Amino acid sequence: MQSFPEDEVRRSDSVFFDQNSSTPSLSIIVPVFNGGNNFRQCLQSLSLVADQVLEIIVVDDGSTDDSRLWAEQVGAKVVQFPSPGGPARARNWGAEIATGEILFFVDADVTVTPETIAQIRTVFRDRPNMDALIGSYDDKPGAPNFLSQYKNLFHHYTHQISDENASTFWGACGAIRRAVFWAVGGFDERYRYPSVEDIELGYRLKRAGYQIRLCKTVQVKHLKHWKAGSLLRAELCYRAIPWTELIWRDRQFSNDLNLKNSSRVSLILTYVLVICLIAGFWSSLVWFVGVGIASMLLWLNLPIYRFFYQKRGLLFTLQVILWHWFYFLYGGLGFVIGTLRYYLRGGHHPQPSLPS
Repeated sequence: MQSFPEDEVRRSDSVFFDQNSSTPSLSIIVPVFNGGNNFRQCLQSLSLVADQVLEIIVVDDGSTDDSRLWAEQVGAKVVQFPSPGGPARARNWGAEIATGEILFFVDADVTVTPETIAQIRTVFRDRPNMDALIGSYDDKPGAPNFLSQYKNLFHHYTHQISDENASTFWGACGAIRRAVFWAVGGFDERYRYPSVEDIELGYRLKRAGYQIRLCKTVQVKHLKHWKAGSLLRAELCYRAIPWTELIWRDRQFSNDLNLKNSSRVSLILTYVLVICLIAGFWSSLVWFVGVGIASMLLWLNLPIYRFFYQKRGLLFTLQVILWHWFYFLYGGLGFVIGTLRYYLRGGHHPQPSLPS
């Protein structure tokens, strides 16, 4: 982690004190860059759990709005950088000044509940050998548009069906013992944009033998409003490509989260389906093969589509199917690009700094 001169940051010194010493003390750390209304809702939710935690630390990563002032108004400790350096640096600096035994990282566009905090503290109290935990988004996303509902519900579903022995860490709702965090060196600050810095930290934790638990009842609400352009840019440039490089670096081909075997098979089938649709213009018989491939895709992902049908109904689910198959297409593209980037560098450590 890089260090910075004292005159490069601004602080306010309000502190929340933990009134219950029977469980580990908790420091909440929130990185923010021009958080807007979502951040204000995040702060409002944090103010409701202030009596359960030792301190709330907000690291303003060069915002040009009033994020710092809003954080100070709820009594948070505030660190402000003059220019953006990425959430990895912001989280590390928050951890540097934190005094709690447990560091709980949350994003600036989520809200927490008192139950969330109570569960985290209880789990760490009852499981002294557990080093870190991650939660999930809840099933009631904040933004009402289709893409936001689809993406956040899909994230919720993925975490709810995954192995509780987690394969990585998650910065939007992830807690870790402070000593363990620094034992592996914190977040990699070469990630200058919101990317896979949390996944990379998780891989290092697992490689060092630390235990990460997925606690499915520890949930936060995601408020982000996704649009097609922002979603594709984030998932391709800031997730799929750098995550692929991490996978090759650490050979982490685990059957978990977004890397389940069913997803890998679905990715291949989706590309075969596209080939069938194109080839059908020369031989209509190939379209019948495409119908078979589509049927296989539906059957393979039936539990996901059943989940969406139960939550949002038939029309919503039909839209989900189209976006889900498109997700496999651009996910496959990201894997190819990431693989090429990794091996063109001779298999060296991936360069985390990505173009905007």
